[in-house]
Parts: sequence; structure tokens; C-alpha cells
Amino acid sequence: MGATRRAGRGCVAIWRRCAAGHSEGASSKSARRAGGRAASAASAAAAHGPTPPPHLAAPADPVSQPAAAPASRPAMSLSGASERSVPATKIEITVSCRNLLDLDTFSKSDPMVVLYTQSRASQEWRGFGRTEVIDNTLNPDFVRKFVLDYFFEEKQNLRFDVYNVDSRTNISKPKDFLGQAFLALGEVIGGQGSRVERPLTRVPGKKRGTILLTAEELSNCRDIATMQLCANKLDKKDFFGKSDPFLVFYRSNEDGTFTICHKTEVVKNTLNPVWQPFSIPVRVLCNGDYDRTVKIDVYDWDRDGSHDFIGEFTTSYRELSKAQNQFTVYEVLNPRKKCKKKKYVNSGTVTLLSFSVDSEFTFVDYIKGGTQLNFTVAIDFTASNGNPLQPTSLHYMSPYQLSAYAMALKAVGEIIQDYDSDKLFPAYGFGAKLPPEGRISHQFPLNNNDEDPNCAGIEGVLESYFQSLRTVQLYGPTYFAPVINQVARAAAKISDGSQYYVLLIITDGVISDMTQTKEAIVSPSSLPMSIIIVGVGPAMFEAMEELDGDDVRVSSRGRFAERDIVQFVPFRDYVDRSGNQVLSMARLAKDVLAEIPEQLLSYMRTRDIQPRPPPPANPSPMPAPEHP
Repeated sequence: MGATRRAGRGCVAIWRRCAAGHSEGASSKSARRAGGRAASAASAAAAHGPTPPPHLAAPADPVSQPAAAPASRPAMSLSGASERSVPATKIEITVSCRNLLDLDTFSKSDPMVVLYTQSRASQEWRGFGRTEVIDNTLNPDFVRKFVLDYFFEEKQNLRFDVYNVDSRTNISKPKDFLGQAFLALGEVIGGQGSRVERPLTRVPGKKRGTILLTAEELSNCRDIATMQLCANKLDKKDFFGKSDPFLVFYRSNEDGTFTICHKTEVVKNTLNPVWQPFSIPVRVLCNGDYDRTVKIDVYDWDRDGSHDFIGEFTTSYRELSKAQNQFTVYEVLNPRKKCKKKKYVNSGTVTLLSFSVDSEFTFVDYIKGGTQLNFTVAIDFTASNGNPLQPTSLHYMSPYQLSAYAMALKAVGEIIQDYDSDKLFPAYGFGAKLPPEGRISHQFPLNNNDEDPNCAGIEGVLESYFQSLRTVQLYGPTYFAPVINQVARAAAKISDGSQYYVLLIITDGVISDMTQTKEAIVSPSSLPMSIIIVGVGPAMFEAMEELDGDDVRVSSRGRFAERDIVQFVPFRDYVDRSGNQVLSMARLAKDVLAEIPEQLLSYMRTRDIQPRPPPPANPSPMPAPEHP
């Protein structure tokens, strides 16, 4: 790690200034706002990747926008950072089997389970790991666990193969194969008590037994680290002033590269900055490896984005955590200066003033406690989509590939359905003329059942969507408010955290009821509800960007949304150039669903709702005692 030493009198003085609220040269109000944003956006920084390189967009103000780092410095390259997602958490899978086939003549089978994961890009199955072999049993409870990175926004397909292991044979022989099960990691987590039981398949004509899977979140994935740092005697970089320093945090990767994980606010015109406290999930900082190198760069902010490198130092989560008892001082070193100047000592010091770790409830805690995700779909049936019988239509029902509407629906729905026990999804259309009288409707059930708009599974939604295309007349205008209000009325009836509503709107054009839509978003922002909007086709979608409150919270009649509950993406940004629809859907789902866990957690926190204890699982009855 970098050179460190314990804080002396100078650092105590810095701490006292910090405690008194003194921050030299900084605008206190705006700095506090920036610090608050940095703390609340810690996990979002990992989910969405770093900001663009500064030569693409220089920040107008160091407080209103997090500082970016210079494109000219190789270590600051962001090209790989956005591709390295931080898992939401790590999940431990426990495996058991019941009533396996008996393939041994003079004893019971000796089973072992092999886990395969499916590559998102190639769809190939790759070996992940295997359990131990348990001799002479048809009902094994394996001790060896599988630990998997969990991404809510991805379809993580798993395959469990069960073998009878005979030391005299190769387990790859067909006669040793006991069966297999296919399912997604989300199905295990979304099962009652995060537990599922599936029949084993691929052995025709025989009872194959079952496999039981239980998911448990690793405890260290809940930890949130809060820290505060200051610096002393940093190098002066500005010609007419001092420096405007900020910090950039990176965690090391196994291949020796670094991934950005946090940026502090800028403190203006000082060589002795005190940065605001900030919080960051431990998994984002070190991915659960307490000894993983954490590199911290110190920069001087420049308005044109060409930020000046002051120096760097390295540490680790384990070393940082020692500051819970005493200050820690790090020397800031500039490798170039160190090589050129024999008398070079350092470019200043950074002091870790405070460090604490707290645990918080996670998305998995609520799902395991029984919270259900209720998924609703609303599809644009306005005439601007084009005649569904023509290949140019966005609704064109090709026999060879899915339309953009069907792909968006399938991409999002196939992931969310794992967290809904009944798999019944309300599905609506808007902007069409309905037979027989030609009435224009902005909220009609796709299954043509006003009493029960639920469709059975995502395939049921797709079937109803295709049927509606054959019977209704595409018309207009484009109204969002009616269907948003419909879902909001259902969400308003739930206040105990047992259900959370996700509305997917797929549209091709400009909103005709923008004022009403803003009101419809502001009102339910206090409800257990999120809205995903996917724009299809070539339109520019400026109005949709306005509804996505990432930069400016949506407001109506002077009232601002309590939470950011809208996520918008244009589908064209995710279309794979090679025509790979599976990859296109995976990319789309990854972005539109990434914010759902945090939006659910923000609702639970604002209402002080704690997850319920996991409901008791219905255990598979143990068979009668085995006899040789």
C-alpha cells in the first residue's frame, strides 16, 4: 500500500476545523449539496459507470457537477470502467436432492451436482463449480455451496446437472447422468423464502427426483462505509490561485486494471481541503475483498476539463477500517516528479478523518421477506407506429423476428416475472379505436377482458398483444396519464411493503398529455411504484428525457416528485449491430431495470418499512429411511 503514518498535531488541527464546519475557500451551501449527492449516488455510480471523459463535456461548475478526470492521463482511462458492473450482492446457493435414481447395483447412488452458467453474449454454458460427492444416498444435502454474483437487471440462467460418481468410470458417460434442472438465479431468490424445488429432467420414462435450491445473501454485502478525508499542503497547480482539489477512488481488478467507484466534490482555491463525508457500499469499494487495492488519485479541477494530476496513493478496505480508532495519513506521490527530482518528498498528504461501517437492508432482504413485484404493461397503439401488416411498421408481426415492442416487453418481463408468485400481469393498450363502435381508448385490456386484464405469464401478454393488433385500429393521440393513474390507484392500496408496482410503457412518439402525465408521476412518487418508459423508433424523445428525473426532479404545479421513479431509454441504443436479438434484449433489460432495486429501497426507507422475516418454506417431505 502507499506510504502511511499516524496523524500528528497538524491533522488534529485539520479535524478540528472540519468539525467546526470550516472548509477553506469553499462555498459551504453548495459544497454540502454536492457532498449529499455524492453520498446518495455512491451505488448508482457503479451501476451506470463513470461520467464521460472531460474532453467530451467540461463541467460548468465544480459544485453542481461531479468532477471528471483528465483524458490525457492513461490511468484515468474510463473505457473499461463502464463495462465492469458491480454485482448488487453475492448469493450463496445451497443444494439438496430428493429421491434420485439408483444406478448402483449393490448400494445407492453416489451423487454430485455440477453447476453451469450461461454466457449472455454467446449463450454457451460454462462450468462454474461442483459439489462434493456424497456416497450411498438418494437424498443428499451437499455441504459445498455455490457463491454467485447477483445482478437483478440480468437474466442469469443456471443449469444444474446431477451425476452418479463411480471412481471406476468417467462422470461424462451417459449412464452416470441422473438428471438436470434449468432455472434463473432470480427464480431462486424470488421463490418463497428464497427457496425453490424443481424436478430433474432428461431421463425419459423414469422418476428422476427433485433438486432443492436455497439462496442466502452473504452478510458482508450489506455493509455501507462512511468516511471523511482532508488534505494538507497539496501542490499548487493554478497560476493565479491555489488548487481546486478533488479525489477519485478506484478499486483494482483481477487483471491489474482499475475501475472508478467514487468521486468527491471539488473544494475551491485551497491547498488544505476538507471534503464532505460520503457513503459508499463496501461491495462497490472492494467487491467484498477487504485486501483488494484501492487507489485514490488527487486532481486539481479545471473548468475546461483538463484537470491537473497532483498525485496518488493506495490503500485497502482493511486499512481504511483501522481509522475507526485513529487518524491515518497517506502521502500523496506523483511518480513523474519522484523520478525527476532527487529531493522530492511528496505532493502533500491526505488524512482519513473518520471511517465507520453500518449495515442496511438490501433488495434481497425484502424479496426474501415476501415483497412481490407487480408488473404491468402499457403499449402504444397510435397510428404513428404504422400499419402492423406492413414491414415498415414498428408493430410488424414478422414470422422471423420479434418487433421492437415485443423485444422490449420480453426483455423486461422475463426478468421481473421471477419476483411475482402468481405470474399474472395486467396488460393495457392506449391510443386505439376499439371495435365494434370505434371508441378511442387510452387504457384498454389487451386480453379484451375489462373485469380481469391479467395475462398468464409474459407469453400470455405477448399473445394478447398480437391478438389486439389484429382487432383494434391504431389511432391516437398518445396519452400516458390514464394508465399511470390506473397503476397508482392499485399501489395506493398497499402501504405495508408487501407489494411494489412496476409499470412498463412502450411508445414511439411525443406525449400528447404532458401536463397530465407530469401530475400523474408526481402524485404516485410517494407510492410503492416505478415507471419504465422504452421509446421505440427514430423519434428524438425529448419529452421522455424530461420525465426521467435523473438530473432535475419532475414537477407539476410547483410540486416536485418525492422520489425519482421514472427510467427512460430509447430502444435503438441497445440494438445489436449483428442482429442478435437476445443480446439486444439483455442490454436493454440491464439498463432499464438497474434502478428498480434502489427505487424500491428508497420507498421502504422513506416509509421506515423493514423487511418481514422470511416465510417458512414448505419443505420437501423426507423419504423413509434408506436401507441398503
